[in-house]
Amino acid sequence: MARFIGILLNTFLLVLVVAQPGASQSTGVAGPKKAGASAAATTKKAPAKKKETATETVAKPVPLTPEITHRITTEIRSRYNVPPQVTIAVSEPKSSTMPGYDEVVVSFTGGTNTTHHDFLISTDRKTLAHVEKIDISQDLMSKIDVKGRPVKGNPDAKVTIVNFDDFECPFCSRMHSTLFENVFKDYADKIKVIYKDYPLIEIHPWAMHAAIDGNCLGEQNSPAYWDFADYIHANQKQMSGKSRTDAFSNLDNLAKEQAQKHQLDANKLQACMQKQDESAVRASMAEGDKLGIDSTPTLFINGERYTGAVPEQELRAALDRALADSAQQAPANAKN
Repeated sequence: MARFIGILLNTFLLVLVVAQPGASQSTGVAGPKKAGASAAATTKKAPAKKKETATETVAKPVPLTPEITHRITTEIRSRYNVPPQVTIAVSEPKSSTMPGYDEVVVSFTGGTNTTHHDFLISTDRKTLAHVEKIDISQDLMSKIDVKGRPVKGNPDAKVTIVNFDDFECPFCSRMHSTLFENVFKDYADKIKVIYKDYPLIEIHPWAMHAAIDGNCLGEQNSPAYWDFADYIHANQKQMSGKSRTDAFSNLDNLAKEQAQKHQLDANKLQACMQKQDESAVRASMAEGDKLGIDSTPTLFINGERYTGAVPEQELRAALDRALADSAQQAPANAKN
């Protein structure tokens, strides 16, 4: 549920007018809805309370009335289609550093998970603003741990694609096909591709098992991992079988076939698959949550984010731009 809530507040600046009961007017643009995916959320810390000094006195904000609190929760629930099982709570206002606004924290709770989001409310209590703080203290790609992950393409390439992928996601299948069947052959010597695990376990019953089996292969051989990924993305319905048990069996058998094909240590692979250790996959999921990922596939091309099954021409244009930024030319045979 925590990953579902995150999609509700992915707007950079959203202004909601709450001046009149039942009125709703936005001077911002709500973020697009993402299909075929669950979502991710990052808990944001509220800014430190402004300290009083000898020459400055901070006036205590006027408490929210029940009517204003109701307007806030109703507007947010309606605008973002918040499910009934998710509760919304609004904190008492605190002073903010933005003139004319106080700070409130809106909390979303679903089951045992809660996320908190900073909002600003005007001192006249007519306008609510959601402001997202973006950390630019370091390069985004440096925040993604790719150590030990299978690499496809040129390991020394200056352009890196990191894709947070779900083996059971149909949109991931489309993205995988676009990337490797249509684009990769033109850019293979100029880029490197790395997949990170982000299985949407709330809606995809065998995605976690597939990620673990893939990682068991990847620990021994990168080509085996990529062959495994290619087959699953092209045959998701076949892999699903008639039940979760069928899917697990199909995944394990596919991994064993790849081990035989690539002459891997079969005993080591079997032990790894039997253990079904989720720790590495969940660490990747947590990393995705911290990056604000809320759907699959989500790609980062030298730090630039792309969400969903990116069309081929858009993907090629993004790669060409990344190559130009790194003082390289686009492939002569690229279809642009």
